[in-house]
Amino acid sequence: MIRHESCTPTAVGADQWVAEAVQRLEQEFRGSLRRDVIINVVRRSRSELDSPSVEALPELLERLARQRLLQRAARA
Repeated sequence: MIRHESCTPTAVGADQWVAEAVQRLEQEFRGSLRRDVIINVVRRSRSELDSPSVEALPELLERLARQRLLQRAARA
């Protein structure tokens, strides 16, 4: 994953990303999973994305590329 010093998680508000993901997922899984479980999974997922495993890299690469391509296609 390409990292730029100006785009470190601290600089762009990683805590806010976690909070927003928890909020969305809490709505999606309301009634199925407790809030503390959702928070733990989101925090663990965030931590794992700091240094993705070799196994996760292909999926992360494709998702990132797809998102960027969708953005370019929308501007075209």
